[in-house]
Amino acid sequence: MITVAAALGFLVALLPIILTPGASFTLVTGRALIGDRRGAVAVIGGTSLGILTHAVLAGLGLAALVMASAQAFAVVRLVGALVMIGLGVQLLWQASRARATVVEQPGTAPPALPAWSTLVKAYGANVLNVKAAAVYLTLAPQFLTADQAGVPSMIALGLLHIAIQVTWLTLCILGWSTLVRRVDPARWRRRVDALGGLVLVALGIRSAVTTR
Repeated sequence: MITVAAALGFLVALLPIILTPGASFTLVTGRALIGDRRGAVAVIGGTSLGILTHAVLAGLGLAALVMASAQAFAVVRLVGALVMIGLGVQLLWQASRARATVVEQPGTAPPALPAWSTLVKAYGANVLNVKAAAVYLTLAPQFLTADQAGVPSMIALGLLHIAIQVTWLTLCILGWSTLVRRVDPARWRRRVDALGGLVLVALGIRSAVTTR
């Protein structure tokens, strides 16, 4: 098993990555701003499953094999980029649709999506994110010895990652929920969807064109 020092070192190195807004932050913000707490929780669940998937794959050595192959890495990176672009375009479309809805019915927020659909989207956004995979291919191994490398140790690090990720996203949900009581949620949802959509599309394009 990993040592306490290794676990603390991993968490310190992980904090900047978690606090940087990404797909999970954008998705959970969108759900929270329309008062869809179930959807926000689904985002957390999907993200957690994605993190656990990366940890298990890295532990088995499968993800390392993908990273070792330039062609396989390019395929995974491209798929992940397309998923991010797709999510971004969807958010931009939702923002445009919400704007049209408000013109006809001011103050009306867009309907919440089924929780399972949101969970699947969050899972896909995380598990197909090459940067998320790289956490367990480049960062995590630095805190393990050769004897510790394997599925149990990677899962242990993954659980630590999930704990801090869930804490951060939960704070985001609470913060946005408080904001909703003071402002028009529909208006903020449009703004966040539009901004988040642009960010995801930009990140997806950058990921698609960046060489290894």
